[in-house]
Amino acid sequence: MSEVLVVIDHADGEVKKPTYELLTIARRLGEPSAVFFGSPDQGDAVAEKVKKYGAEKVYVVDDAQIKGYLVAPKAEALQQLAEKSSPAAILLPSTFENKEVAGRLAIKLGSGLITDAVDVAEGGVTTQSVFAGNYTVQAKVTQGTPIITVKPNSAAPEEAAGAGAVEAFAATVSDVAKTAQIVATQPRQSTGRPELTEAAIVVSGGRGTGGNFESVEGFADSLGAAVGASRAAVDSGWMPHAFQVGQTGKTVSPQLYVANGISGAIQHRAGMQTSKTIVAVNKDPEAPIFELVDFGVVGDLHTVLPAATDKVKERKG
Repeated sequence: MSEVLVVIDHADGEVKKPTYELLTIARRLGEPSAVFFGSPDQGDAVAEKVKKYGAEKVYVVDDAQIKGYLVAPKAEALQQLAEKSSPAAILLPSTFENKEVAGRLAIKLGSGLITDAVDVAEGGVTTQSVFAGNYTVQAKVTQGTPIITVKPNSAAPEEAAGAGAVEAFAATVSDVAKTAQIVATQPRQSTGRPELTEAAIVVSGGRGTGGNFESVEGFADSLGAAVGASRAAVDSGWMPHAFQVGQTGKTVSPQLYVANGISGAIQHRAGMQTSKTIVAVNKDPEAPIFELVDFGVVGDLHTVLPAATDKVKERKG
């Protein structure tokens, strides 16, 4: 069975959920092998985690000469690994950085590229949501090694025993790839909530909040959810742009999306309509968002959400 390379999404060795989703998907295409860019002394610990989801092999790529630069060195390292292992496919979590890496890698390998897939079936047939979410299309790479970036929450992680054999891979990074160097970084202040694009549940607020996100945040915290916002809420200065869901913000595809005080303009729909279940709370029964939802509540979010929060806490308690 051919290898399928899965690039591990992690923060300082702490493996993130999209990695386990990709390993689950990879088993449909072949034998999963994980690729870890990080410190070699973290390799064994990472292997212990990913082998539970079917990783037969874990390539550990020392990131000492990669992490200080933008995407080019990582693309070169993946090119060299792909040329060595001849994988059936290469899967990456669909982040801004990884999509840039995937594009460069596709050129280096002369391969086809598909980004932002929301599903990958046997045979490598992908599903994407395109044209602002108005169409769902299926596509397949027909040249070279399929390179596919997959959105978070596109599959439920399923455990499967793998060998998790650790293999060090030494990449040679060219001077040309080191021309864009990272000279400073500013850590994002933690809110204690899940990352918006990775969260299984997202609770968003819009113009209908009137700038008061207390009810939205309270309900999100009761569910262990991420908080999002519409463009109207961001443009009004009520929430930072990092929280914006939509065509000019972030695209999310959680198991549950709760839209509160959001009218449902096409710009917002483009960022969330691939969510598995959509719930809306809005005072206007004619709001366009109700055309899209699985469940709708006509009411004031500042009344509905506190009541819903109390019920969630009551069930948990």
